[in-house]
Amino acid sequence: MKLLVTGGAGFIGSNFVRYVLNTHAEDEVVVLDKLTYAGRRENLAEVAEDPRFAFIHGAIEDREAVDAAIEGCDAIVNFAAESHVDRSIEDPEAFITTDVIGTHVLLEAARAAKIGRYVQISTDEVYGSIDEGSFTESSPIDPSSPYSASKAGGDMLVQAYFRTYGLPALITRASNNYGPFHYPEKLIPLCVLNAFAGDKLPVYGDGMQVRNWLYVEDHCSGIDTVLRKGAEGEVYNIGGPDECPNIEVVKRVLELTGRDESLIEYVTDRPGHDRRYSLASDKTMALGWQAQTGFAEGLERTVQWYRDNEDWWQPIRSGEYLEYYRQQYGRELA
Repeated sequence: MKLLVTGGAGFIGSNFVRYVLNTHAEDEVVVLDKLTYAGRRENLAEVAEDPRFAFIHGAIEDREAVDAAIEGCDAIVNFAAESHVDRSIEDPEAFITTDVIGTHVLLEAARAAKIGRYVQISTDEVYGSIDEGSFTESSPIDPSSPYSASKAGGDMLVQAYFRTYGLPALITRASNNYGPFHYPEKLIPLCVLNAFAGDKLPVYGDGMQVRNWLYVEDHCSGIDTVLRKGAEGEVYNIGGPDECPNIEVVKRVLELTGRDESLIEYVTDRPGHDRRYSLASDKTMALGWQAQTGFAEGLERTVQWYRDNEDWWQPIRSGEYLEYYRQQYGRELA
């Protein structure tokens, strides 16, 4: 296949591009990305010279850019999204523009081009919080933040285009990802880099928010499975094998970086912070997918990747990121 991967210069998107090119020798990949703060050409350096790879700078809300990128493609995998809950609380408009309007533009272009397969990459956060058990694909959506609401809006558009126009669309919803190339505004990379620097590790509230952690390469293999084997019109959960409270994640990061718990700094909790996410992935597993990486192993590999790739993350901890950190946590980075 020739794939259009939107948002392919971001964290999960760039990992997916590498996964496809490494796994499917006959596939081609076109990336469309507008290169916001978290979308970086450096994330694709490994495949930049591959003749099966092409990059187009543009946004999914720009119909002309989408039409140019979609030409000759057999399928679309849409990662393009504003994705950080904290930023959505401060600036919801950017999330609506990309996650809802951008999805609509992409769906219209896919319909006009008679695309053969469309996969919308979504999140477990559209389900809201669950005290016990796990969400299935039939669980009602109940988003808590502007981010999760914008993703839910995109999902509903995708389902409407399948039902109304027969667009061959599928949706995947994954649990919290971690791994290489993760922009350090999210919990794990932020804590890893702060620990390297001997800086405080901010923990929201009591730190007992539980997440279902999924190593990014396992997520990529799950998406690839759904792309090639999933049924049109269906939703597929892709959940990690392990659940862990945020405070335990932070403590494990401290152990792996040789720091002590004196660096933990409890901060005011996020508004509308979901308490627990958990996904049942039986439907995706029935297609032949299985997560391969436990959280302990995956976290160790992740910390080592950041240790080995200072040239990637050091430029990030300046400029816009410093201003964001100052506004979010009320202090400077060490």
